Amino acid sequence: MIDKAKLDENLTTEALLERLLALRADVIRVANDWLDSYQDSFSSASAGKSARNFAHYLALRSEDIRPLQGLLARHGLSSLGRNEPHVLAGLDRVIQMLAYYSGRQVQLPYQSYCSIDEGFRALEQNTRELFGDKYYARSSYIMVTLPSKAGDDPTLIRSLLESGMDIARINCAHDGPEAWLRMIEFIRHEEQKLGKACRIQMDLAGHKIRTGRLAKREPVLKLRPQRNYLGRVLSPATIDLIAEPSPEAANGINTMPGTSTGAVTDTDLTTPPKLSLPEEIIDAIQPGDRLVMLDARGSKRSLYVTDTIPGRARANTYKTLYMTPDVQLTLQRRSISGIKWHDLRKGIYCGGFVDQPVKIRLMTGDALLLTRDDKPGQPAQYDPSGTVQMPARISCSIPQIIDRLDIGQPVWIDDGKIGAKVASVDSNGALLQITHCNPRGSVLAEEKGLNFPGLDLGLPPLSDQDYQDLDFVARHADLVALSFAESRRDVEHLAEQLRIRGVNNPGIIAKIETEAGVVNLPDILLGSIDRYRIGVMIARGDLAVEIGGERLAEIQEELLWLCEAAHVPVVWATQVLEKLAKQGTASRPELTDAAMAGRAECVMLNKGPHIISAVITLKGILQRMQEHQSKKISRLRALRLAHLRKKGRPLAAGCGKY
Repeated sequence: MIDKAKLDENLTTEALLERLLALRADVIRVANDWLDSYQDSFSSASAGKSARNFAHYLALRSEDIRPLQGLLARHGLSSLGRNEPHVLAGLDRVIQMLAYYSGRQVQLPYQSYCSIDEGFRALEQNTRELFGDKYYARSSYIMVTLPSKAGDDPTLIRSLLESGMDIARINCAHDGPEAWLRMIEFIRHEEQKLGKACRIQMDLAGHKIRTGRLAKREPVLKLRPQRNYLGRVLSPATIDLIAEPSPEAANGINTMPGTSTGAVTDTDLTTPPKLSLPEEIIDAIQPGDRLVMLDARGSKRSLYVTDTIPGRARANTYKTLYMTPDVQLTLQRRSISGIKWHDLRKGIYCGGFVDQPVKIRLMTGDALLLTRDDKPGQPAQYDPSGTVQMPARISCSIPQIIDRLDIGQPVWIDDGKIGAKVASVDSNGALLQITHCNPRGSVLAEEKGLNFPGLDLGLPPLSDQDYQDLDFVARHADLVALSFAESRRDVEHLAEQLRIRGVNNPGIIAKIETEAGVVNLPDILLGSIDRYRIGVMIARGDLAVEIGGERLAEIQEELLWLCEAAHVPVVWATQVLEKLAKQGTASRPELTDAAMAGRAECVMLNKGPHIISAVITLKGILQRMQEHQSKKISRLRALRLAHLRKKGRPLAAGCGKY
């Protein structure tokens, strides 16, 4: 007697087998079409196994196989959801199982592909070739962006290496060859002392599409004491007065290095601002003296001298004051009786002020003119009735981009803090309408990034500055990161420039930070994986601005899958433990983000005052998470809670440290 349930299962298994055989044929056919288009990119007559596996993955993911996945899972078979490193091998394994269950003999047409073991080994080997041998017992490398101070502080380099840094990142958009060389020399020296290798990645700056300079206004230094909620002074505001040998008494402006605060906001309670006075005044000042003035608002204010050392005096104020270069001070000293103050010197001017930019505050609905010229930016101008006579304006560092703008083109400024759309374009520039900003208004600063999502900027892969920097980079860098990589031609051009400079097997990191880079990632990978030591950086900052923050989570997953299928290592970058590195405390969301980052081969931290703590924290998170997760695969390490229940111990008490 035939068991009906068994019969139905056999029929379903047979149908599944036919569907998988058809899927296999389609995958091979579509993959071969992909590979035929890239024959000129392969180092040999045919594609290598990594390129072939990647083509198989592109072919597999060109269809929606979710219904098929559900049927496979119900039969206790692989649902093909974790086969990125070995696409066809995984598919064939399921076909063989279904054939066995169906009692059929299936002869699969030969196709060269990565076995399951070869797929895992290929990704691991490519990762080691790019990032170096592992020093720590964790699967993901840690990359750290070096701050400018690393060029003057070898102890910082040593601390980073001891804490867990595997790769040092130098951003060519900052500092210069002399500072870069000092950083590299410190790294090589500490490598020898610690017996630990550290790769050096140098990021080419690319085309800096930024806002231009702002007009300057009269500098103002604000001193404000700290008060409690009742307005009572808890501690006075403090200022350091430094001797200036040759002050400009006419206006007090001086740009002597080390004396300028550049401050326009409240006084930093830990580092007093500095201004300069004529040397003879500093020599004459004694503790207990005071400097009186009518400040910039016409309010009578005093600075009380508390300490003096040669060439310097420190003074306090218990009232808020505003100082500008044209404020005159009078040095006074108490009489012997201590009742009256006597003038010792009048008409004193402070120096050390630095011109400060005007402030452009933008609200939703405001207009902003993005100009073709390089004139300093200005805030909007109003008539007496409050009507705008001239909108705020600021220049674009690459003005030819304005010619490519169409009405309605979105524009994002300062990493997405300000959003706008193009309202019109004329000979003066592009008039933008602000669509997104802080509810209380956003301040537009100079040298902030401009993003034009979806727009073909028509720029070459490398900027003029990149070509100059490459002379240094080719001699010193282990890895070269290409900003705004958008096609295989971009990568080929960089590789050719490195070859010209004597680098024949470059380690190249393609930074994916635009929508075009995402769309063209298959082109970048198929054109590179058989030719160069290639890696991909998911530059989530610019990428979020380009594609929208709500799409970033989805896209970064797809980029991880694509690179795993190509056996290409990934750098997970931008704002990992950002608050911890900059402020010293980590938020819960960024801790979760750091845990998710462990699915990439390398995780990048940005610079900050607390970067050592960030490295140590990230190292701990990565070491813990690798016990639970490897790429998309959950690793079923024994759970302590389940282990305790198995031993019959209560879960509520005596569990110990989990």
